[in-house]
Amino acid sequence: MLDDSLLLFNQLHPSAKSSQLCNGFLRVLLISGRSGDALHVLDEMPEPNSGFPATGEVVFGELVRRGTSFPDGDIVGLVTKLGERGVFPDAFKLTQLVSKLCGERKIGVAWEVLHSVMRLGGAVEAASCNALLTGLGRERDVKRMNELLAEMEERRIKPSVVTFGILVNHFCKAGRMDEALHVFDGMRGRGGSSRVGVEPDVVLFNTLIDGLCKAGREEDGLSLLEEMKTGSKNRPNSVTYNCLIDGFCKAGNIDRAQELFRCMKEEGLQPNVVTLNALVDGMCKHGRVHRAVEFFNEMKGKDMKGNAATYTALISAFCGVNNIDKAMKCFEDMLSSGCSPDAIVYYCLISGLSVAGRMNDASVVVSKLKQAGFRLDRACYNVLISGFCKRKKLERVYELLDEMEETGVKPDTVTYNTLISYLGKTGDFATAGKMMEMMIKEGLKPSVVTYGAVIHAYCLKKNVDEGMKIFRGMCSTSKVSPNTVIYNILIDALCKNDDVEKAVSLMEDMKVKGVRPNTTTYNAILKGVRDKKMLHKAFELMDRMVEDACRPDYTTMEILTEWLSTVGEIEKLKHFVEGCQVS
Repeated sequence: MLDDSLLLFNQLHPSAKSSQLCNGFLRVLLISGRSGDALHVLDEMPEPNSGFPATGEVVFGELVRRGTSFPDGDIVGLVTKLGERGVFPDAFKLTQLVSKLCGERKIGVAWEVLHSVMRLGGAVEAASCNALLTGLGRERDVKRMNELLAEMEERRIKPSVVTFGILVNHFCKAGRMDEALHVFDGMRGRGGSSRVGVEPDVVLFNTLIDGLCKAGREEDGLSLLEEMKTGSKNRPNSVTYNCLIDGFCKAGNIDRAQELFRCMKEEGLQPNVVTLNALVDGMCKHGRVHRAVEFFNEMKGKDMKGNAATYTALISAFCGVNNIDKAMKCFEDMLSSGCSPDAIVYYCLISGLSVAGRMNDASVVVSKLKQAGFRLDRACYNVLISGFCKRKKLERVYELLDEMEETGVKPDTVTYNTLISYLGKTGDFATAGKMMEMMIKEGLKPSVVTYGAVIHAYCLKKNVDEGMKIFRGMCSTSKVSPNTVIYNILIDALCKNDDVEKAVSLMEDMKVKGVRPNTTTYNAILKGVRDKKMLHKAFELMDRMVEDACRPDYTTMEILTEWLSTVGEIEKLKHFVEGCQVS
């Protein structure tokens, strides 16, 4: 139907193509998504006349409504063709169009549209530039942001406080605080800038203070607070103080954060749950859990309720120091206060209980989590599997694995490593091997931890030959290089198996492969050479310890003191302790 209408339109005499007819046809074409044909109709229209403003209303209206679905070139083409005839979108429609294009990630098209209007002499206001700056900020296109700002100055488009807010916000999010401060000074005409007359508002001050605190520049943020209190029309509000309190808490300066809390109240500003959470979290993470509980209770006495984040901070802190009873008490208080736990609270408590080996309590919390409508994530399944493995409850482990499969949660390397380690320790090497095969089948590569778990299991069962076989396979066929821990397991096992020569050979292998031995390595091999009375080898190892700057510990000194004093080599021990060569 439209094709026939277009054919008929093309056959009309130019004098018959009135503005009214063209405008109606343009609307139909644009509604139908035929932007290319709409461009053709614009070309066929008479020279500029009184009908063109109406044409602009039609085209710009449809571009705002559905223009983002048109080909990029057609969008720019329609704006340009009308601009060449002196018809431009008003400030509101231009801002809408630029915003929509940026929202659809068509930043380049938005740039072309705005610059087409600028180039052809259309009026452009700060709001339209702000819309484009927001889009450029999301793309982190600092170069074009600065270009647009320079063009605004050149064309005398006066930036608003919103313009500078967009720039400051972008630089803060990108952690480019010096540039954010440069823009902030520039808007006020400081630092030799020509930009004057724009007074920052409290939102802009807060954005900058928050950015400075997140970048670890709390003192600079504090300087801005003082400026707000003395030389600015914008007084600090609760958000200002919350940003600073959170910044000092994250930096571990709890005393300064509490001082700001007192100042906040002295200025008549009411602390809120954000303030509460910043201080509670800071105290918990910097060893002041008792004070965090006291502070929370004080705030509750003043009718301030905590939220899930408050309780998560406290529960996590108690679990971190293995005070599970306090964590559970905190959880019960949370429920009785009417605060609904979120998934993070449940995960935190399940993890703490599992690590503490309280698997019955962990199972109760899992049931509550499910009743609340949440699902276990992979990390939670892993910590539960690890807990049940430590409790030797393999039937519960398999139940969890079945549940993972039913809920579509795939086991990862951590899951398999936990299972392989447990099965190896129980001597079930056949199942451990099957688990390793299943892991590879699932597209997961065995890690150094996987190999270490299997090797350690064989060594615990005094089957060092099988452990060495896995080690050799690891070195020859896998892309995983053995680390110090694996070498330590094997060296210790070989020495205990009276195969010190092989252990010494493994130490030489470490040197060749660039794997650094640690004190545990030397202690294992020194025990072995002592038992075999290989005194000269002991001196060599002591020299290597000095060369490697590997500090002896209590075990090292115990091994050497008893042995060397018995064989009359106490002077060599003194040299060794002083960090000198002994041979």
